[in-house]
Amino acid sequence: MGSRRLARCFALQALCAADSRKLSSRQAMEQLSSLPQLTDESSGNEADQTFAEGIVEGVLIGRDAHDELIDACSSNWRVSRMSIVDRNILRLAAYEFRFCEDIPGSVTVNEAIELAKRYGSKDSRAFVNGLLDKMGRQIGKLGGRRADHQ
Repeated sequence: MGSRRLARCFALQALCAADSRKLSSRQAMEQLSSLPQLTDESSGNEADQTFAEGIVEGVLIGRDAHDELIDACSSNWRVSRMSIVDRNILRLAAYEFRFCEDIPGSVTVNEAIELAKRYGSKDSRAFVNGLLDKMGRQIGKLGGRRADHQ
């Protein structure tokens, strides 16, 4: 497994912890960084740890804006009704789409699908894929034009 994928796994777990326990991003990162299975997998690469922490901070700071984008792209599900795993995968991807210029949109989608397969339900992969396709096209990260330029 690639090191950035591990960082995303770490970030997703921190985001789910923060979401379910109403923790701050710092509390979630501190709690998860103390778990041996995470520190063993992600130790030795400070850049990946920084990447994971940046995702968690960025998602939690901009959570309302990310949720608005997700809601705008979802015709049948509100963010609050989504599973905790699915909504945090979508938030993570929304953050990457919006703020990680060095990550191609297709990579963001592929990584989110891998997270959904690993941590989500049997339907998570298709759900996440469909929403991210629409979201990526709307904001101009996956083909098509940005909605605000039309």
